[in-house]
Amino acid sequence: MSVIPEVPRIGASNLLSLKDLTCGEVAHLIKFAAWVKAHRYDSRLASVLQGRSIALIFEKPSTRTRVSFEVAIRELGGHPLFLSKSELQLARGEPVADTARVLSRYVHGIVARVYRHETLEELARYSTIPVINALSDKYHPCQILGDLLTIYEKFGKWRGVKVAWVGDGNNVCNSLLIGCAKVGCDIWVATPRQYRPHKEAIRAAQAASQETGARVVLTEDPEEAVRDADVVYTDVFVSMGMEEEREERLRTFMPRYQVTQKLVSLARPSFVFMHCLPAHRGEEVESEIIDGPHSIVWDQAENRLHAQKALLIALFAR
Repeated sequence: MSVIPEVPRIGASNLLSLKDLTCGEVAHLIKFAAWVKAHRYDSRLASVLQGRSIALIFEKPSTRTRVSFEVAIRELGGHPLFLSKSELQLARGEPVADTARVLSRYVHGIVARVYRHETLEELARYSTIPVINALSDKYHPCQILGDLLTIYEKFGKWRGVKVAWVGDGNNVCNSLLIGCAKVGCDIWVATPRQYRPHKEAIRAAQAASQETGARVVLTEDPEEAVRDADVVYTDVFVSMGMEEEREERLRTFMPRYQVTQKLVSLARPSFVFMHCLPAHRGEEVESEIIDGPHSIVWDQAENRLHAQKALLIALFAR
């Protein structure tokens, strides 16, 4: 039986953003996730969360995030408690602070998928237990932990790998910027000017790049971003909660920011395509690409489970 590697030490008690982790912590956590994946059914991992209950507060619908967290918690021996907003007194106006105080007396951690990042910050402020961001309007750190694991699997490294993001500078893009910079991936982001990533994310990525040497480039030109890229990544043009902006957004993004066969012809011949899902084929990406031989979106989806297990172990096996 193989030796369990050293569990990553995380200085922060919560994970609201990858800004909460140092460059070394991000890299160590993902490499630990690779071991966790290879030893998914190792009996030594089956009791890490024994006797612990984790509340899953979901204001938004979810497939990958909900299922991967529920399975991760159960496989580590814990009890996931799914709570939609309509099932909590939050739906009737109870303050987030009061919910945080009460849950801290009942459960051992909170995983929250929310509309507003401020909700997460308030949960963390008034909780005495770890709070994990399972998606907010600003960041999606758990998605990127899984993505960086996927990139590491495919290339065996991060340094020297060029990642190109094309489309909306949304929550996934914000976290990808920070995550890539923290592990040393070169990250090029192509968005329309009015849909650039959040300034806070840009600053955090630029600061991390000073330590790792990663290139952080923002442009309005998708061809510039994709040229010689190892990874081409996109997401929907209209995220949840932005349905009223749909027509305006589609006019802005299409066709220039669509990931097409013509666009990816500029990438390296061995490039891989990534998408956090769900996808709208025919909008942000052509079917031939997401369903083609360069696509690794299903590996990404699977790796959410393993990266989140590593995160849970790091937060609770202290």
